Amino acid sequence: MFEGSVVGIYIAAASGVPMQAHDEVEAVAGAGLVGDRYATAAGTYSGRRLDDAHRAVTLIESEAIRAARAEGRLELDAAETRRNLVTAGVPLNHLVDQEFEVGGVRLRGVDLSEPCAYLERETRPGVRAALIHRGGLRAEILAGGWIRVGDRVRAGGA
Repeated sequence: MFEGSVVGIYIAAASGVPMQAHDEVEAVAGAGLVGDRYATAAGTYSGRRLDDAHRAVTLIESEAIRAARAEGRLELDAAETRRNLVTAGVPLNHLVDQEFEVGGVRLRGVDLSEPCAYLERETRPGVRAALIHRGGLRAEILAGGWIRVGDRVRAGGA
C-alpha cells in the first residue's frame, strides 16, 4: 500500500503547445481533463494505438524527474515531461491495470507512458534515455470530479 500526493497539474490545449500549470482541473469520466488536448482529440497521439479515453490522464513521479536531472545532468522542468499530473510517493509503474484514487477521482492505469522521440524533440537530447521505464502512466477516468494540487493519491478504488 502507498499514499502519495499530487504536486503539480499541467494541461495543454493543443498538440505542441507548452503545458500550463494549474492548481486544479476537472476530470470527466470517459473523456479527459477539461481544457487538455486529449479531452478534445487534439493531442499528438490522438487516434493512435489507444483511444483518447485511455490516455485521458498522464502521470509522472516527481522522484523520476529529480533522478533524470541528477543522473543525466538535465535541466528538466515538470511541465516539459508533457504529463498532466506530477506525483510524490506514488509507485506509478505498479498501477498498470489497477484502480486508484486521486482526490475524489477514480482512475485505472492503462499502460506505461514511455518517453518518445516527440518528447525529446520538444525538449532536448537525452530526455528519452533519462526517462525510460520511469516516464509515467497513462490512465482512464472511471469516476470524475476535481483534482487539486495537494490531493492524496491512494491505491484501490471507491
